[in-house]
Amino acid sequence: MKGTGIPRYQSYIICTSPRSGSTLLCKLLEATGQSGHPGSHFHQPSIAAWLDDYGLSDRHFADPVSRLSAIFEAARQTGTGTTGMFGLRLQRHSFDFFMQNLAVLHPDQTHDADRIHTAFGRTLFIHLTRDNKLDQAISRVIAEQSGLWHKAADGSELERLSAPQTPTYDAAHISEHITTLTAYDAQWQRWFDQQRLSPVRVSYDDLSHAPAQQLARILDALDLDPALATDITAPTAKLSDQTNQAWAQRYQAESSMP
Repeated sequence: MKGTGIPRYQSYIICTSPRSGSTLLCKLLEATGQSGHPGSHFHQPSIAAWLDDYGLSDRHFADPVSRLSAIFEAARQTGTGTTGMFGLRLQRHSFDFFMQNLAVLHPDQTHDADRIHTAFGRTLFIHLTRDNKLDQAISRVIAEQSGLWHKAADGSELERLSAPQTPTYDAAHISEHITTLTAYDAQWQRWFDQQRLSPVRVSYDDLSHAPAQQLARILDALDLDPALATDITAPTAKLSDQTNQAWAQRYQAESSMP
């Protein structure tokens, strides 16, 4: 608790879905120097991918439990660094696989939240969402088609996953993503209810419009000094442009047609 020298939390998990502003939030938290190195440490629902992420070899482990122990310890160290606090971004698509493997490590615990607390210490849950699912879906379609997922604040490319391509409007693909992203939010909420958790709520709009203010809120919830957010500026740039706007207008117009 504040003023006692005893940290209230040892970790936090950003519960989110793609194109919700999680890269911005992770970089803001990392920039404080005191709130870990949050990232998608368990992004792919694959043990082989997890081993590869941390340079581990399956042949070095005698059984699945020792293998998982090494993976989770490597993730904990990576997500903590020298800050003393572990940060993790969890996308909904990999959440079930993550919990299945955490249950193998901690079979004595009967609830998901208890397993997380056992693995990472007392954990604060942050629910990062984007209310406008049409904009979120369009953002994802354009990122998938163009290959560019994030830009730095200076406009340089921060994350590119494929060669540059010109995006092509695809209403069916947009609709699929709207359905999936809406389901992700509902799944997170059901899980919070089941685990009796009250996460810190952060919206994409609030984060993008006032990143320092939202960072200060989260730091305060973590029992860290909110003033750490004062001199931190947004390290990423918005990718949304006239293409996004045109696609949204077209989708809405076509969807309203008889």
